[in-house]
Amino acid sequence: MIKSITINYYLAKEFFKIVLNFSAVFFCLGLIINLFEEINFFKDYEVGIYLPIILSFFYVPSLFYNMFPFIILLAGIWFFLNIKRTDEITALKLSGLSNFSIIIVPSFVVMFLGIFFITAINPVTSVLVQKYEKTKGNFEKDQDYLAAITVNGIWIKEKNNIIRAAKLNKNNFINVSIYEFNNENNFVRRLEAKSANINLKNWVLNEVKVIDNNGKVLEENLTNITYKSMYDIDQIKSLYSNLDTVSFWKIKNEIKLLEDRGYSTSEMRSKLHQSIAYPFFLLSMIFLSGVISLGFYLKDSNWNYIFISIISSVLIFYFNRFSAALGKTDKLPIEVSVWMPIVIIFIISSVGLIHANQK
Repeated sequence: MIKSITINYYLAKEFFKIVLNFSAVFFCLGLIINLFEEINFFKDYEVGIYLPIILSFFYVPSLFYNMFPFIILLAGIWFFLNIKRTDEITALKLSGLSNFSIIIVPSFVVMFLGIFFITAINPVTSVLVQKYEKTKGNFEKDQDYLAAITVNGIWIKEKNNIIRAAKLNKNNFINVSIYEFNNENNFVRRLEAKSANINLKNWVLNEVKVIDNNGKVLEENLTNITYKSMYDIDQIKSLYSNLDTVSFWKIKNEIKLLEDRGYSTSEMRSKLHQSIAYPFFLLSMIFLSGVISLGFYLKDSNWNYIFISIISSVLIFYFNRFSAALGKTDKLPIEVSVWMPIVIIFIISSVGLIHANQK
C-alpha cells in the first residue's frame, strides 16, 4: 500500500464516492425497470401504484447485490481513468509509486465492501425477497399450490389437499400423509402410505391406510394406489429455485435440512461458496478494471472503455453461469465451479498488471 496516509485516504475517498455514484445510478435504473414490470403484472388488478412501488423496493436490493461486482468493474475503470486524465497518476508515479501500488487502495476498499455486503446486506436482501415473493404470491394464479421444506418434513399444499412426507429417497417420498378436504375446506379423510413414487404426477402409493375424519381405519395394506398430484420429482426438487431468499448466515442450516430430507445440496453448497468468494470476486473486478484502464491506451475515448467494460461484463457473467451450471450438474466439483472463474480473472489480471506496472 502507498505509505502516505493522506494519499491513501484521498484515493480511498475518491474511489468510494465513485462507487456510491454508480450504485445510485444502477439502483435507480433497476428500480425504474422493475417498476414497469410490476405495473404490467398488476394491470388486471386494482391495486394502484403503491403496491408495485413497494414490491420494487423489496426486489431491487437483491438485484443490486447480484450485479454489484459489475458496478465495481465500471466504477474502477472510471476511477482509474479520472486520475489518469487529471495527471494525478503522473504525480503519484513521480513520487516513486507504481500502477500496482495505486490499485492496492481500491482493493482494500472493495474487500471491505464485499465482507460488509455478505455479512450485513445479504441477510437484509434475503428477507426482502421473501416478503416480495410472499406478497406477490397472493396474486399468482396458481397460489393454491405451495411447497416447502421444514424441520418437520416436506409439506405440499394443493388445492384441496395437504401432503406431508418425512423425507425424499431418490424418486420416492417416505412415510407420506395425505389430508383430503372438500370444496368447503372440511376435512374428509387421510391417506397414510409407507412410500410414494413421485416420478410422474400420478403418484403410486404403497402400503396405504385410509382413515376417515373421525380417525377410524377404513382400509389398510393397500398397494399401487394412484394419487394425482400437481407435482412430479423434478418440480419437487426445484423447491429452492430462488436461492436469493436464503441468508448467508442460514445457508449451513439449510444444507443440513436438505440432507436430512434427502434432497440434493449442490445448489445450496454452490450458494455457500459463492458467498464466501464474493469479496474475492469484487477484488478480481478491481484488478481487471486496473488492467483495462492503466494497461491500455485507447486515445482517451470513453466509448472504447465503455465497449470493453460491457464486453468484459457479459463474458464474465456468462462464464460464471456456465461454470456454476457445470457444478450443479456434477460435471465439476462445486468448489471448482465457483472459484475457477475468479482464479482465471486473477491470472489474466496479474499478467495485465505486470504489463501495466512496467509503463
